[in-house]
Amino acid sequence: MWERMDTVLEDCKNIAREAGREILRYYENEEFWVKEKSDHTPVTQADVAANEIILGRLKAKYPEAAFLAEESADDRSRLSKEWCFIIDPLDGTKEFIKRSDEFTVNIALVRDHHPVMGVIYLPVYDDLYWAVKGRGARSEKHGEPVREIHVSDRTEDIRACLSKSNSAPNAPEILAGFGIRHVIFAGSALKGCMIAAGDAEIYYRSGLTSEWDTAAMQCIVEEAGGILRQMDDTEMTYNRENTLNEKGFYILNREENRPH
Repeated sequence: MWERMDTVLEDCKNIAREAGREILRYYENEEFWVKEKSDHTPVTQADVAANEIILGRLKAKYPEAAFLAEESADDRSRLSKEWCFIIDPLDGTKEFIKRSDEFTVNIALVRDHHPVMGVIYLPVYDDLYWAVKGRGARSEKHGEPVREIHVSDRTEDIRACLSKSNSAPNAPEILAGFGIRHVIFAGSALKGCMIAAGDAEIYYRSGLTSEWDTAAMQCIVEEAGGILRQMDDTEMTYNRENTLNEKGFYILNREENRPH
């Protein structure tokens, strides 16, 4: 698939936008069901509809690949495949339900356990971020031309991202104890995109996440010059038997800002 990566990327960008339009159809009409999954996280009608669009399009175009998606049953045959699409059709379901606007469509392509392409789309804002391994990261915001994005070089007066839905109430105070006083609350994978684009420098996540939460974001962050590692400083890999990211992770603009 590598020789077709330009085509794969364009397909994923178009599919993310199509899924985003479907999500907005529910979001704007405010008519959708919400259920609780076995892990006690919410899923909505929009999650399922977007998942069907993304998987349907990608499976038709790339039947040789494996697929891991949040809203689909896990087919363990993926473990023997070189290529695997990892999909979060609606990252930030809690933000979607609360109508905070900061939810995303995440599509990643992994080769031999490492992300080689990532696409993240924010439907409400019509903002698109993407990267291909070795080719840098880019964004296309509504009404603006495509631009290459890079992490900032700040090591002082750094800005930290916190989740709107999953952060501890005292997180800003904890960060202040480390001398970090600029805190930006943001939803879903937007936090990684902000660091990739130079609008923040650090994000720590200690709780459980899943492969589909980080795969696309990791490719974009790393191609923008940033760092995403597990909290024990080990590499985050993908298309694993256990799809949970159990160690937490951090994103940095520079190694000097590594947590201690």
